[in-house]
This record gives sequence, structure tokens and C-alpha cells, in this order.
Amino acid sequence: MTPVSEPLIFALPKGRILEQATPLLAAAGFDIAAALAAVGRKLRFELPCGARALLVKPVDVPTYVEHGIADVGIAGLDTLLEQGRDLYEPVDLGIGRCRMSVAAPVDRPADLRRGMTLRVATKYPRCALRHYRAKGIQPEIIPLFGSVELAPITGLADQIVDLVESGETLRQNRLAEIETIFEVSSRLVVNPASLRLKQPQISETITALRRAVERRARAEASMNTTKAASR
Repeated sequence: MTPVSEPLIFALPKGRILEQATPLLAAAGFDIAAALAAVGRKLRFELPCGARALLVKPVDVPTYVEHGIADVGIAGLDTLLEQGRDLYEPVDLGIGRCRMSVAAPVDRPADLRRGMTLRVATKYPRCALRHYRAKGIQPEIIPLFGSVELAPITGLADQIVDLVESGETLRQNRLAEIETIFEVSSRLVVNPASLRLKQPQISETITALRRAVERRARAEASMNTTKAASR
């Protein structure tokens, strides 16, 4: 990477998304794995390339980037649409894939109609409200921060809006996925002011990550072709 006097600062999400992002970041010149192994439980640390990183909860990444504490970060589309931050999203990293969906009890599906009364439990009240209002329905939104699948089971809500990956948790709780609102993946997000002030570093980072994503896509396509040919 290009040497700089002002280091590029990353806001990185703790957990599964960071695990998936680590190979892409390494391919782009940011050895996150080595840095994490060296710093233990520290939440702010230096990267071998001269950049810095903040390790934060996934939901907090857009906040750190929007306020300029970090220049760039990695955030899911679900979080970005829910929070509505003023950020630039130049690269879809193609990781953390899942979907925002509506689900309801298999034995109690709601017959949606304009003007109806509907209770909806969700961790994403803004996304849920936009979805139902577009259908002419003004729902009662019940914000939850834990397992939203419990809400229909106990009678707290008629439907839920939540992230779904395999759908197994829904099935085990006798819930059926009835509609996909939007597909979700994680994006590189950039602070607009940082894009101006640190343009060379950020442009180089964007280009390197785009190339890493393209190489991974080609490798996956080649692997799938090989598997198909061997059947």
C-alpha cells in the first residue's frame, strides 16, 4: 500500500463477518489476522501496513464511520438501510449473505389487506415500517433485541421481520418465511469527508478490494464448473 502520514482507520465488525472479510482484506494488503493474533483483547490496534483498526459491534460500524472516527468500515446492508447513514458504499464484498424476510406462524398466516391491524416484532423497525407502509398497512411495530421468533409463538406479534439465512430457526419454531423484503450482504462503507482528505489511500483500498472480490468470484465460478463437470 502507498505510505501515508495520516493512517487509514478501519471500523471492523466483531464476529462472523470479520472472519469472512479477513481473506479479502488480506488480498487487498491488510493483514487483519496477524494483527488480531498479536493484540489479544485490544479493541484499537495497528495493522502491519501502517493502517489502524477499531474492533466494534457490527451495528456500530456505520456510527464510527459517519462521525469520522474511522475512515472506512464493513457493514451489512440491513444495518445501513435501518440506520440511513450518510456514507459512500463503493464495494459490495459479497459476504454475510442472507435476506430480510417476513415470517409468520405456519398455522396462523395473516391475510394482508390495506388498513388492517397487524403487530410486527422486529430488530429492524424502520425497515419493517417502510415495507408494510408500501403495502398500505400501518403496523404496530414491536421492537425486540433478542430472539424475535418467540414473539408469534407467545402471541406478542402476528408476524416478524428478521434476517434469515438457512431458515432452520424458523422451521424449528413452526414459522414460515412468507416474503423476502431484500437480499443482504456486507459492504465497504466510506466517510465522505475522508474520501476527500485521504483520497489516494481510500481509492487504492477500494480498487484493491474490488479486485479481491472479483478474484474470489472467478475462483468460485471455476470451482463450481469443476464440480459440475465431475458429476
